[in-house]
Amino acid sequence: MAARQRSTRGLSTLILGLAALFLVAPLIAFLLNAFARGWFYPQLLPQQWTLDGWTRAFSPQSDVLSALGTSLLIAGVVTPTALIIGLPAGRALGLYRFPGKRLVEFLLLLPALVPPLAVSLGLAVNFLRWGWAGNWLGVSVAHLVPVLPYTILIFAGLFRGYSLEHEQQARALGAKPWAVVWHVTLPLIRQGIIVAGLFAFLISWSQYLLTLLIGSGRVITLPILLFSSAAGGNNTAIAVQALLFTAPALLLLIVTNRLLTSGAAAGLGRL
Repeated sequence: MAARQRSTRGLSTLILGLAALFLVAPLIAFLLNAFARGWFYPQLLPQQWTLDGWTRAFSPQSDVLSALGTSLLIAGVVTPTALIIGLPAGRALGLYRFPGKRLVEFLLLLPALVPPLAVSLGLAVNFLRWGWAGNWLGVSVAHLVPVLPYTILIFAGLFRGYSLEHEQQARALGAKPWAVVWHVTLPLIRQGIIVAGLFAFLISWSQYLLTLLIGSGRVITLPILLFSSAAGGNNTAIAVQALLFTAPALLLLIVTNRLLTSGAAAGLGRL
């Protein structure tokens, strides 16, 4: 029995290691290319190293920093907006029964079910008509279309197992509505807010097609710049921009994991 458990554990560790290697391998390739000069097949590793790619990326003539700032601005606007809209909407879906609830849930899933090109073209036509195209604010509003369904459904799932007893006790003790929300509701759903915020940021951060069509070529984010560089075939520039594109998402994932872990530990401590 012990030998079987050891072999099962070893096999699980091997599979996990292979999966991790498969996921990390593209990042390693980008990292090597970002510092390589003239790295060609069949060389296993680059023979020459350089910082030229990073120097060009951060030079005043480059669009990389501007695109990075635009991406952060849009995702930084979309994420809190999606949380502000998604929390009450998800609470209503999770806690209450009302006529047409199933239809509302189906409509929320439509942006994820309909092909992205159809959604993007439909939005682009209307945004051009309304004068919302060609600026970062219009792009931010467009990003809410794919972001909100995930945010609302995450909160809806969270509130399905939510008890109103704590809020009712706080009101019975004389707490004002804003105090109940701030001191009772938000701390109880803290981990759900973190997860919903992570999804909102990552979905907005990685939008290419919506940004291209709604931005009308005037709103340049990192995905737009990265696709443009990929067409140019400069491996070093592509690798540098890919790493800059990946870095905020990885950093946010690490911070989110720490917050969730600390929150879970604090919850166990209170028990």
